[in-house]
Amino acid sequence: MTTTDEALRERRAQVVRDHMDSENRLAFDETLATFAHPRYELIATGTVYDGAEEVMGYYKTSRTAFPDQRNEIHSVRHADDAVIVEFDLLGTHQGGPAPSGKSFRCPMVALFMFDGDGRGIVCERVYWDNSTIRRQLTDT
Repeated sequence: MTTTDEALRERRAQVVRDHMDSENRLAFDETLATFAHPRYELIATGTVYDGAEEVMGYYKTSRTAFPDQRNEIHSVRHADDAVIVEFDLLGTHQGGPAPSGKSFRCPMVALFMFDGDGRGIVCERVYWDNSTIRRQLTDT
């Protein structure tokens, strides 16, 4: 790997770290700034949020239901056009319809796709088992 490749990987990894940190701090203007084009693809639900307005709506809706939603990163890996992050997503169901007051922890993998110079994310594609969250929120 050349120095240029290493610099590109580090730049992309820093963008991802900034992205995930700003989500934890609910600093969504900062989160949006990490995108070259804001786009989320939530594979478990088949939902896509494309563009700044839709993505900001996703942040608002998800944090209404889970105001303490946050991530804990376990590993960061690199691909030619992506940064791959294994993490746990955590939160407590405190809002939205029929809040349970229960918490969840769910392992996830996100592909942060990049184009070009690696200065901005073009898509965050997230994989998880939706029943893991549902089970924790509904079991007594």
